[in-house]
Amino acid sequence: MSRPYSKIQFLLFLFLGLWIRPLAVGQNLGRGINLGNMFEAPSETAWGNPFKEEYISQIASLGFTHIRMPIRWDVPERAQLTEPYTLNPVFLARVKSVVDLAISKNLYVIINMHHHDEMFTNPAASKVRFLKQWAQISAYFKGYNDRLLFEVLNEPHDALTPELWNVYFADALTEIRKTNPDRKVLLGTASYGGLGGVKELNPPNDPNLILSIHYYNPFNFTHQGADWAGLKDKYIGTKWEDLTWERNQVISEFDYAIQWAKQKKMPLHVGEFGSYELADMESRARWTTYLARYFESQGLSWAYWEYSAGFGIYTPASATFKQPLVDALVKNPMPAVRTLPTKNIYDMQGTGGWNLNLNSGALGTLLGAGNGFKVTMSNVTGTAWHIQASRAGFPLTYKKRYVVKLKAQADKTLSITAYMGRSSNPYNAYSAYNGLSIEPNEKEFSFIFTMNDPYDANARLSLDMGSATGTLQINSIQVDEIVEEVPLATQESPNSAQVFPNPFQDQLFFKSPESQEVRLMDLHGKIRQLTPHSTEGNWDTAALPEGTYLVQFISDKTGQSESHVVHKQGNK
Repeated sequence: MSRPYSKIQFLLFLFLGLWIRPLAVGQNLGRGINLGNMFEAPSETAWGNPFKEEYISQIASLGFTHIRMPIRWDVPERAQLTEPYTLNPVFLARVKSVVDLAISKNLYVIINMHHHDEMFTNPAASKVRFLKQWAQISAYFKGYNDRLLFEVLNEPHDALTPELWNVYFADALTEIRKTNPDRKVLLGTASYGGLGGVKELNPPNDPNLILSIHYYNPFNFTHQGADWAGLKDKYIGTKWEDLTWERNQVISEFDYAIQWAKQKKMPLHVGEFGSYELADMESRARWTTYLARYFESQGLSWAYWEYSAGFGIYTPASATFKQPLVDALVKNPMPAVRTLPTKNIYDMQGTGGWNLNLNSGALGTLLGAGNGFKVTMSNVTGTAWHIQASRAGFPLTYKKRYVVKLKAQADKTLSITAYMGRSSNPYNAYSAYNGLSIEPNEKEFSFIFTMNDPYDANARLSLDMGSATGTLQINSIQVDEIVEEVPLATQESPNSAQVFPNPFQDQLFFKSPESQEVRLMDLHGKIRQLTPHSTEGNWDTAALPEGTYLVQFISDKTGQSESHVVHKQGNK
């Protein structure tokens, strides 16, 4: 199934040492995009985004190297839903025409099974049909080279539990291998294809599998305004600013999956990531740029969701590209990280205020450990919130932004969900529900959110940990309020104000030609000193540790800022 090359090309590749079998590693899939809202709709025109042949040439010319083709097979127009479950040959030919067109443009193609809805409500009743459909798809495409890949099922969930999914995937792979012994096959995770499902996977021993992950965090940002996701109005205006904490959240969430894939010697492909059109374009471009470059830095291939609908990079009605998104995917380099000043509102010192809530027969204990606490889950129901460590009393202000940071470890890999929310009925969350994978070695996690509800003086931080037995230790928790949306410069501004001496020791002086708010901050954005409405002054800096700091001047009149880099020296 290898790509055909001429004899001269083959000898040239050998001579230059460039012969690399395609798909030897996941990164060889490179940059891709989903043909979303086309073939996974009940019919090709049902969702107002029909496929057009020119899309393939456009995608190839932009520099993408593969497409993912989501397909809904299990509808009466495309498949017999009773024995013998025959797939419609006209629809098979339609899929083939798109595959052939993409391969003719040197693109790899992933075809999958999307929206097989009965699999998620009654998997036992639909399993035979599911397997026979895959047997037919596999036989139909068996003659294709390795430009074509199969993905068994999109986002298993609900009744198709992680345990069942391991069995059903293995059975489907057995059918595929009867006619396609070496084809690359993508393995997604249960629980809607997310990172949290990786630890539940028990893949067959097969050298031609690729792990596939979908990523839409923070969900309140990526799906703001999406009525089908229940986020129609509340989170409109949520931004993603490429801050240190936002990046740290991505890195910590992917860490377990990346290590798992390395241990299994399995390439990792991010099969979906994208943001809905009602988010502001600057934030969408920042989020997309960072994720694409981060994935590539980790050796991951990816496929953006999607080409020409609500998340897309192309507008069919005007035949124009959304250039900031195109640039984010295929042009922009990794930018410098951004940071903002913060004000601490909580730094955990022991178990004060923390409670362990047990429900529905779940059993556990919470005991102090250093500055944090240790929770032992001795009997679980499988529902995470049935064992919940929580603390109320956090004052949150409307439209203010907050960052939550914690360090944790466990006696084995355990999944918990962390979120900030209301401490009384209806217990709604103010932040997203953040899934964390806690491991034996201590890891640091962070998440950031905007308070989109009215002021709450008694908000509650909750850690849902009742999914599995084990022991989990929370070593530190810090909650900070982001003071103001004034990014810190990474280089000094053209200076009109003065800061002296530099380097400094016990005293630091400042002067400005106009009234300004003056801040002394460390490189994490934490404000160490603040003087409002001043033209000159000084700070006692004897207690500051040695290191580099920023002095930021913010004009009372215009709000514009300038920054100075200063250095604290130890006393000689």
